[in-house]
Amino acid sequence: MEIKIKKFNELTTEELYKILRVRNEVFVVEQTCIYQDCDNKDYNSYHLYVEEGNEVVGYLRIVNKGISYDEISIGRVLVKETHRNKGLSRKIMLEAIKFIEEKLNSTEIRLSGQVYIKGFYESLGFKQVSEEYLEDDIPHVEMLYKK
Repeated sequence: MEIKIKKFNELTTEELYKILRVRNEVFVVEQTCIYQDCDNKDYNSYHLYVEEGNEVVGYLRIVNKGISYDEISIGRVLVKETHRNKGLSRKIMLEAIKFIEEKLNSTEIRLSGQVYIKGFYESLGFKQVSEEYLEDDIPHVEMLYKK
């Protein structure tokens, strides 16, 4: 499995379709959460994904500064259910952090993480910087990484 990172305009229509499909599969169907996934932030993002066979099994997006937050941010982090508990989420997050530090020359990263996975983000160096809040009726906290 190879990790790929592409800007929005570098994605083929097939790659984009597979990304949107898995995002909807995980966040809308699996988590039973009705929300607007296509939020125009994709245009100003890098898309990090892992394919196995003909499907995307891991994904996150790296959003440029000034779009979601003052800092670069990571969002839409997912691993397809069939590929969970195998270290893929840690692998893609570490790759994203490395890309942000080395290619985008940033030492701060912000994210809005679901509370149930807060410990995972903390294990990567993120610290909680907000009170718990609801985003699409799911408890979240804002977290910040500083190298």
